[in-house]
Amino acid sequence: MSRIIIFTGKGGVGKTSIAAAHAVKAAKDGLKTLIVSTDMAHNLSDLFMKELNEEPQEVIENLDVLEIDPNYEMKLNYKNISVAFKELIPNLSNEDSNTLEDIVVFPGIEDLYEKNIYDLIIVDCAPTGETLSLLKFPELLSWYMEKIFPIGKVALKVLRPIGKKAFKVDLPDKKALNDIERLYINLAQLQKLLKNQEICSIRIVTIPEKMVVEETKRNYMYLNLYNFNVDGIYINRIIPSEVNNNFFDTWKQIQKKYIEELDEVFWGIPTYKIKWYNSDVNGVEGLEKIANDSLEDKKVFDVLKTTENDTFKKLEQGYLLDLYIPFIDKSHFDLYQSDTEVIIKIGNFKRNIPIPDVIRKYSVDSAKLENERLKIIFR
Repeated sequence: MSRIIIFTGKGGVGKTSIAAAHAVKAAKDGLKTLIVSTDMAHNLSDLFMKELNEEPQEVIENLDVLEIDPNYEMKLNYKNISVAFKELIPNLSNEDSNTLEDIVVFPGIEDLYEKNIYDLIIVDCAPTGETLSLLKFPELLSWYMEKIFPIGKVALKVLRPIGKKAFKVDLPDKKALNDIERLYINLAQLQKLLKNQEICSIRIVTIPEKMVVEETKRNYMYLNLYNFNVDGIYINRIIPSEVNNNFFDTWKQIQKKYIEELDEVFWGIPTYKIKWYNSDVNGVEGLEKIANDSLEDKKVFDVLKTTENDTFKKLEQGYLLDLYIPFIDKSHFDLYQSDTEVIIKIGNFKRNIPIPDVIRKYSVDSAKLENERLKIIFR
């Protein structure tokens, strides 16, 4: 069974270098490895000093590299979907609209996994804000698909001319509908794969600076909201103690403060510390240096931690939905219930959690935060 590790982090924290160092280490350890970049600002070609295209290319023994172009994937596999989908969801935000072009890169990862060529697939994702949009988009698409597709393709063909009046949307034509359906099925399969904690985990790269630490905590919260397993934190660009220069003394103190904060708030999650290098890390030799200095853990490619994110439990009277959402403030979230779902909104992020049939006759009675867990009681 292949393993998938997704690396993400705020732009500029060195995420690509750390992901690539893992890939080089895995290849040197004898694992057939693929590293995939889904970031439009591709850096793998620069790191490995090799021109890359839409197909995996070997850079060293056991290591293939791939940079996915969303525009290429859209034209190749979903050319009819873009305009139709934006008409189908008239209130689609600019952020989610842009995500539509980016989301097509992810089904390709599921295809690569299914081919069973690689022991390890490492995904170098876009900066965390864009990654979160990619990870939440399938649920958004799922909601609309469940509302539109039950009426059937034949009915859509008949109703399309009056779609704007009947549904307040422009319904897609047959070609676009086929593209949407295929994308929906692929994303559903991908979601199942990415949430399989035996196969996939997400690792966050950060640096010991105030703004980055705060964003790291927020992103960890959102990843847990969507039920993804985070099993590693990487603190990058730590100034080594042996650097003896007065200029760095203040920075060392600042870094010490935020390293301690990261250790404290992410207690229990495996943490790796990567030192600052005084020259650019490029090429296989440079990446091996990171691996040898900071990634000696023989279990680094295992699933290092699993978190029980959300569960439904039977009570003496009613049911409990228990969700792990760290760093959440009770004043910063909204909670709604529809006939079939519980909807949790935190900032710009919203998750629709399907309610099991047996619970749908109950209503939300109360919700409270307790030890970083949101407990919702149905009665």
